Amino acid sequence: MTDTLATDTSAVCAVIVTYQPDAAALNALLDAVTPQVGAVVVVDNASDGVWRQAIEHTRPDVALLRQPCNVGLAFAQNAGIDWARMHGCRHVLLLDQDSEPGVGMVAALLKALQALSTENKVGAVGPRFHDRREDRDAPFVRVGFPRSQKLWCESEAQCIACDFLISSGALIPLDVIDQLGAMDAGLFIDNVDMEWSFRARAKGYTLYGVCAATMHHHLGDERRALPFGLGKIVVHGPSRLYYMMRNRLRLYGMRQTPFVWIAQDVPRVLVKLLLFGVLIGPRWRNLRFMLRGLWDGLMGRQGACPADLLR
Repeated sequence: MTDTLATDTSAVCAVIVTYQPDAAALNALLDAVTPQVGAVVVVDNASDGVWRQAIEHTRPDVALLRQPCNVGLAFAQNAGIDWARMHGCRHVLLLDQDSEPGVGMVAALLKALQALSTENKVGAVGPRFHDRREDRDAPFVRVGFPRSQKLWCESEAQCIACDFLISSGALIPLDVIDQLGAMDAGLFIDNVDMEWSFRARAKGYTLYGVCAATMHHHLGDERRALPFGLGKIVVHGPSRLYYMMRNRLRLYGMRQTPFVWIAQDVPRVLVKLLLFGVLIGPRWRNLRFMLRGLWDGLMGRQGACPADLLR
C-alpha cells in the first residue's frame, strides 16, 4: 500500500510555461510528461505560431492558458499553480518548454518527497538534469565561500540536500507554496527559482535533489569557446543578461538571501562584465544591457526589460 501511495502521481499537475516554443521540442515534452501526471497546463506568454491550435485540436488532456502579453516566467508559473489548485491537485511540477522528463521521473520525485517528508520539512525535490551538449549530468549545489560545493550523484539511491533547485523539474507540494507564497513576479524571469529556494531555506524547509529522477534540460542559448583555450561558457542574449544583473542586485537586498551567497556572487558580476562586455559579442550591446540591469537593480526596478533598452 505504501509503495502504491508513494507513486500515485494523479494529484500532480505539470505546469509548463512557454514563450515562442519550438513545436517539436514542446511536443516531445508533452509526450514525455502527460502519461506521468494527472493534469497538464501550458501557460503561454503570447507566442506567435500555429502550435497552439495543434495543442487545442490534438491534445484534449492539456489545458492552455493564453496570456495577453509576455507576463514573464514567474507570473505565468503562478497562473498555472492557481489553475492546479482550482482543479484539486496537491502538487505542481514546474517545467520549462525546453525540458524533457525521463521515464518515471515524476514517480521517482514523488516517492522521494513522501519518504523524506516523514522525517524532514521538505520544500521541494528536483531531478538531476543533463544538457545534451555536456559530457555529464549537472551537480546539485550547496552554497559556500569562496566557492559553492558541487554535489554529484554517485548512485540512484541518493537524495542530496541542496540550497536551491532550478525551477524546471521541481516538484512542490501546494501546501508548501501556500505557506511560503507564490513565485516573485517582479523578477520576471531570471533567479525566480533561486529566490524561492532561498525563501524556502530561510523558513526551515529542506530542498533535495533526487538522483533516481532524470531530465534533459537545455541551459542557455548556446555554448561558446573562450579565448586562449579557457574552455566553453554558457551564452545568453543581451536581454537575459539584463535580468541576470538586475535580479541578482534585487536578491542582495532580500532578507532571505544568504550572505555567503552574496559574498561569492559579487565577484561573478565583475567576471560577467569582462566576459560579455569584452570577450564575447555583441560586446557593446551586452555591456549596455548589463550596466542598465545593475542600475535598475539599484533603483529597485521590477517587471519586464525596459522598452527603450530593446530599441
